[in-house]
Amino acid sequence: MFKLLIKSMLLIILLLGVSKMVAAENMKKFADLEVHYIGLSTSILQPDIAKNYGIERSRYRGFVNISVLDSSKDGKPAVSVGISGTATNLLGQPIPLDFMEVKEGSAIYYIAQVKYPNDEFFRFNILINNNGKEHTLKFEQKFYVEQ
Repeated sequence: MFKLLIKSMLLIILLLGVSKMVAAENMKKFADLEVHYIGLSTSILQPDIAKNYGIERSRYRGFVNISVLDSSKDGKPAVSVGISGTATNLLGQPIPLDFMEVKEGSAIYYIAQVKYPNDEFFRFNILINNNGKEHTLKFEQKFYVEQ
């Protein structure tokens, strides 16, 4: 099961053409859901892949990738959910996140972009709605301006 999850996360990294990882993958469990999340700089995406997904490549822009799996079922299939959230900087300014759903075979990913003028630390507050059951994912991530 864990190997399938790792393969799924590696698949999205490869599909998006990421040449290096900036942050480690993380996971939180909510009842039967496993929520996996990662934050990366958009500058590491291949230009054609970024364009294909409507992601702006910039050293001043990052993206968050979230996937939700049903751990109660064999093979931990991906789950389609409602998702929204904010990224709040150290000044307390909330930035709404606009998530897009990406389906690649049986995998489902939710991707949102965030801008930053300098190295920036964000507190993410993500609301996940799975058939009327709401879960809140909270995590912190520092993004760096790529040189």
